[in-house]
Amino acid sequence: MPELRRVALFTNEYPPYIYGGAGVHVEYLSQALSRMVPVEVRCFGDQHVDTANLKVRGYPRWEEARQNTDPRFAGAVDAVARSLAMAKDTLDASVVHCHTWYTDLAGLFASKLWGIPYVLTIHSLEPLRPWKVEQLGNAYHLSSWIERTAIEQAHAVIAVSKETRADILRLFNINPERVHVIYNGIDLNEYRKTSATDALERYGVDPTRPFVLFVGRITRQKGIIHLVNAIPHIDPTAQIVLCAGAPDTKEIGIEMEERVAAVSAHRPGVIWIREMLPRQDVIQFYSHAAVFCCPSVYEPFGIINLEAMACETAVVASAVGGIKEVVIPEETGLLVDPNLKPGSFDPVDPAAFSADLAAAINRLLANPDLRYQFGQAGRRRVEQVFSWDAIARQTIELYQAVIESFAG
Repeated sequence: MPELRRVALFTNEYPPYIYGGAGVHVEYLSQALSRMVPVEVRCFGDQHVDTANLKVRGYPRWEEARQNTDPRFAGAVDAVARSLAMAKDTLDASVVHCHTWYTDLAGLFASKLWGIPYVLTIHSLEPLRPWKVEQLGNAYHLSSWIERTAIEQAHAVIAVSKETRADILRLFNINPERVHVIYNGIDLNEYRKTSATDALERYGVDPTRPFVLFVGRITRQKGIIHLVNAIPHIDPTAQIVLCAGAPDTKEIGIEMEERVAAVSAHRPGVIWIREMLPRQDVIQFYSHAAVFCCPSVYEPFGIINLEAMACETAVVASAVGGIKEVVIPEETGLLVDPNLKPGSFDPVDPAAFSADLAAAINRLLANPDLRYQFGQAGRRRVEQVFSWDAIARQTIELYQAVIESFAG
């Protein structure tokens, strides 16, 4: 039987350069895997870690990618260049495991060059994020081609939810036997309720008053505009805390500025934190929020809901994608149907979606006992289903199966 000697993880995001759920996933997965098997991480940046079971190497930006071209193309062109560099460097691993389209080509190239199988985890899918053309221009077609090429040739694909698996099978030409569901995980020791409030006070949040919390990027996908539009309908005695930075485009950043200014003019207690907060500060916000709101219109998994649930906070979230497999309605939180247009990520009636979000939030704000009940059930659920050690064991079992199939 072929031996699983070492795992290579290829990723765009890795600490300290993390801006989304995929980066969080790779950070914790690499640590959990390294307790079971040697791991080498190749990532975008200047990172360098060299320990017995975990080695990390960053690959710097290819500056030429920005020269003499449309500025929107630079990210995708740079990803191709860094993928080539990652793949060509000597690789002593039994399997390569890629995360996001940015490094999918690196896995495909490395598989060909070093004669090993490659696995992809799908954190999101380019065909389901058409708004990215605003950010990437025609490079969106390049990122989509990279993703399709890598998925359809991968030896195994990991979907982070059952609904994501269904999307993969619907959108790509791939044998269903090669597509597996392994959820995201959570560090149960790190993400737990804390009594500390210094971070809240530092940003002007009154810990003695209830507040509704959003955590995420300013992007169409995360649906933050729908929550902002719900604010006039939310109980005015509650604070609204938006931990939201890094707009995908200038246009959505301007839209966010205008909408927050408009609702703040008629309602006190709207606090917009525009910077990426340290993890321990975010845990304080999760721990003391009366309600955590995830209004995403597209979410293959939604790791932020796990983080809130681990901190014993009730959740109001959109009934989309993998969220429906994480948040149990009337048990760990409330789900709101955005009623998206067919083939679109725009609600049929955006005003109705915002009103429904506000109604669900108000229901929980008015019922502290129900919030407590949901919070306790949420913590139990993450403990039972989403520990990183369990996720790592499932992943290693898949690696072993893929290695055996590749060798045979």
